[in-house]
Amino acid sequence: MSSRQHSLSTSKSAFKAIASLFSSIFSHKWGRKFVSFFLAGALISVTMASCTATTDKPTAATSPAAQTKPAGEPKKDVELTLVSFAVTKQAHEAIIPKFVEKWQKEQNQKVTFKQSYGGSGSQTRAVIDGLEADVVHLALAADTSKIEKAGLIDKGWEQEYPNDGIVSKSIPVLVTRDGNPKGIKDWSDLEKNGISLITADPKTSGVARWNFLALWNAAVKKGGSDEKALEALTKVYTNVPILTKDAREATDAFFKQGQGDALINYENEIVLASQKGQKVNYVIPDVNFSIDNPIAIVDKNVAKHGTKEVAEAFVKFLYSPEAQTEFAKVGFRPVDETVAKEKQFVELYPKVKDLSTVKDLGGWDAINKKFFADGAAFDQIQSKIKR
Repeated sequence: MSSRQHSLSTSKSAFKAIASLFSSIFSHKWGRKFVSFFLAGALISVTMASCTATTDKPTAATSPAAQTKPAGEPKKDVELTLVSFAVTKQAHEAIIPKFVEKWQKEQNQKVTFKQSYGGSGSQTRAVIDGLEADVVHLALAADTSKIEKAGLIDKGWEQEYPNDGIVSKSIPVLVTRDGNPKGIKDWSDLEKNGISLITADPKTSGVARWNFLALWNAAVKKGGSDEKALEALTKVYTNVPILTKDAREATDAFFKQGQGDALINYENEIVLASQKGQKVNYVIPDVNFSIDNPIAIVDKNVAKHGTKEVAEAFVKFLYSPEAQTEFAKVGFRPVDETVAKEKQFVELYPKVKDLSTVKDLGGWDAINKKFFADGAAFDQIQSKIKR
């Protein structure tokens, strides 16, 4: 017999033996149960082996490429356009690099800024006319509201951030020549004959509107009627040889060109000028007005540019102690109480005895209608002045 025939004979014998065994097992009840359990166990083993084989295959999460991929992969660079009023330039130039560094570290994304500075009224019109600002920091909420009414900023922007959206503030002060030769100590002194006053135009400058409100508020509190206030402010503006476009031009006219006996300007402008080495004499009138500057995201533009996330982060950063310290360093009164209580700033910004706000005059809608609309108080004053 060949080896192949012997192998087949052996296999047949083995098969008969196995068949006989299974026949014997199935002839008993317990045997049938045993086989059932045996087959079930075999099925489970096969299934587990199949699952194990599946999970052993590399996936997107466990593949070598995914395991070596950095968690903070750089994002596409983003650019923000900030449009602000003139006198905030030094503050933002100090704050922006800090935010850029922070965002790069936390988000691994490079942010660059386009910046535009000018009179608040002019900047407002530029944004409405097509300057695609992502963030606007303007001199007064009335200007921000104009952009809202143009459909670029969503309603309720004042409630999106602390202090009704106010991120910086100041007060108007009276700047005089060295030694104050004209003896100017209060707003009413600006009414006197022979006084030359430098201030900006309320039609183009938000700062100038605050100046006007400070003058009006003081005149009403002194005289008690709108008629007397109108008369007092007519005398004041008669003493203004030329209305500059914005606060920065007013400052330059007074300091660099030597015009005027007095200058009404932001306290922050004067503090900044002093820090740059200019000798500045100024008076803070006891009756004064709080200059509140709002911040807002231009919703339509950030949606178009895909910059909403970084724009919101920048605005929130402006409220941080770090940013508020930078505002305070260049003359703005901090809106953060912790920063405001620092010794260096308590000494730099003395408390005002009688400080009024926009709310005391009925809000910006009422103020614009009464003072700055065509034919309103400011136009009435100008029509009475012969230059």
